[in-house]
Amino acid sequence: MSATVLSPESAEPMMEINTTPLIDVMLVLLIMFIITIPVQTHAVKIDLPVDQPNQTPPPVDPVKNKVVVMPNDAILWNGTPVDLVRLRQYLDYTTTLTPTPELHLQPHPEARYEQVDEVLAVTKRANIQSMGLVGNEAYANF
Repeated sequence: MSATVLSPESAEPMMEINTTPLIDVMLVLLIMFIITIPVQTHAVKIDLPVDQPNQTPPPVDPVKNKVVVMPNDAILWNGTPVDLVRLRQYLDYTTTLTPTPELHLQPHPEARYEQVDEVLAVTKRANIQSMGLVGNEAYANF
């Protein structure tokens, strides 16, 4: 039998690390992580206005329309209560008419300034060209 002779270089420990199995394990872990992540769904809940078919909207007068701001923060469009969204819809509709009807704004003397300001902001955003403040004689006693 012949004895194998080991060289002193082969008896030393290997100084380089084999990274191939490490990369393989990391790729497998990454794929498992991606597969197990649940699909994220983002939903924003919005309450959209619902039209009631039995409720007829107040007519838009082709000559003039009156908006009244009451002390209890109610807004009246030609005598019918509306909210700011509905008011904007009516104002947008009036801008499509030819000629554009006048808008008469009548804030009650005891109405909150913030509510009147919101109504004025809605009319400005609707690009109303012909608007007047009516009922100024009610402020004579204040």
